[in-house]
Amino acid sequence: MKILVVQQKMIGDVLTSTILCEQIKKNIPNSQIHYLINTNTDAVVANNPYIDEIVYFKPEYKKNKLAFYHFLRSISKERYEVVIDVYSKLESMLITLFSGAGIRVSYEKWYSKFIYTHTHNYVRKGDTSVGLAIENRLALLKPIIPEIQFEVQPPKIYLTQQEKDEAKDFLEENSVNFSIPILMINVLGSSANKTYPLSYMAQILDSIAQQGEVNILFNYIPSQLKEVKKVYNLCAKETRSMILLDVFAPSLRSFLGLLSHCDALLGNEGGAVNMAKALNIPAFSIFSPWITKVAWETFPNNKQNEAVHLADFLPTHLEGKSVKQRKEEAEHLYSFFVPNLFTDRLTQFLDAKTFTHQ
Repeated sequence: MKILVVQQKMIGDVLTSTILCEQIKKNIPNSQIHYLINTNTDAVVANNPYIDEIVYFKPEYKKNKLAFYHFLRSISKERYEVVIDVYSKLESMLITLFSGAGIRVSYEKWYSKFIYTHTHNYVRKGDTSVGLAIENRLALLKPIIPEIQFEVQPPKIYLTQQEKDEAKDFLEENSVNFSIPILMINVLGSSANKTYPLSYMAQILDSIAQQGEVNILFNYIPSQLKEVKKVYNLCAKETRSMILLDVFAPSLRSFLGLLSHCDALLGNEGGAVNMAKALNIPAFSIFSPWITKVAWETFPNNKQNEAVHLADFLPTHLEGKSVKQRKEEAEHLYSFFVPNLFTDRLTQFLDAKTFTHQ
């Protein structure tokens, strides 16, 4: 059975959806799985044993209709039997149509019945052991795996030993002390309304530094350096002495190598948190007030990880507000999400995962 899984989205989504490829391969061993992703997200799927071929959706397909048409023609030539469209947008709809697959699966939308043979009504509330983001994805497999199990392991990132060794050499060359904990800080979110206030983040880093000696690394890209330096300058002098600001990974794959040597990751919820979990690195994530925690916290019952949300402490601040309202008021809502609300939980997390290992 030749199957195309489509996920043209951000890194965290692409990584999370690899769980579909794994479940297909485990339940249908003779299947051939192609995974269609944006070109800038391949670092999290490289070497994945459950993916037979990566199909790249190139930036030019968005800009050039003729190039996109030629791409659609190449899809039709593959003769896929099944398409699992996790993205469910206009581009992926056209890809699904051109595939000619007999089984076409995606989420339930007003136009779904015209495109897909099977649809799933996205569940947004409920108790789950793996997170709604995972369960809704797995539900897309029911047309080909009717008895799909929702008790699954987190998706994984597959680094080579050479990549790990090169990352360790790089850390040693840049004065990282392996005799004390190494913390990776996801200091900025993917957007302003997903970024914990910089002054609050500095307070968190100061509280960490007060617990003991630690190497503090920042996850950022060059265009974010100005904002990152703001956090650095807001920290106490003692904290700044522990921050290795120049230890910077030039590529996503090299970042993963560095992350694999960290004792924990903490900071804004997002792709980096998913990557830490996929490398079995403990993660402490801070959710934006407008993001629904139950929908996007994956594997919440995993004792290795911790996540906090304003609703955990001050639910009345969010009552009666739609997602749109919360998003528009994110900056204001963040002002109530002071570090003192969850300092105890952060301290317990670090004591259990990091500082006790010195």
